Amino acid sequence: MFPGHVISEIAEVPLVVGDKVEGLKRTKEAVAFLKEIKAWDDIEKVYKSKSIRPGKGKGRNRRYKKKKGPLFVYNQDNGIIRAFRNIPGVEFLHVERMNLLKLAPGGHLGRFCIWTEGAFKKLDDVYGTWKKSSTFKKNWNLPMPKMTNADLARILKSEEVRKALRAPK
Repeated sequence: MFPGHVISEIAEVPLVVGDKVEGLKRTKEAVAFLKEIKAWDDIEKVYKSKSIRPGKGKGRNRRYKKKKGPLFVYNQDNGIIRAFRNIPGVEFLHVERMNLLKLAPGGHLGRFCIWTEGAFKKLDDVYGTWKKSSTFKKNWNLPMPKMTNADLARILKSEEVRKALRAPK
């Protein structure tokens, strides 16, 4: 995971929750939900991380900086944004409008994402599979992997590769 996310209590990753989360209306309900799935520790880390920025950014309306919290990927906004928007560090993405800068801020993979069930099911429609193309994006298919076996260390230590390589002098 992204360095700094507190997910030791989380049951499984990726965290997929039911669609009734999209219908939450109040921040009190959202906080209770985050405590129920044991993601509140990550939010507390955001609360504690608020600090004054070094340098000239303070005078340019960027006075405070804080850590990133969880990212909610949702399918329908039935109040989910209103419920969670006042909790610091929480960000949102609609499954049809995915943004790489929010999924991997600063180019660092491993952001803690909380998916709704509808959004997770809709991924196959939005991006397609290797057998069927996308229904939302025209002429777009998933890229095929370059390697069939991604365990590079095992391949390099295999007997076939060792026989083909010359011995060091």
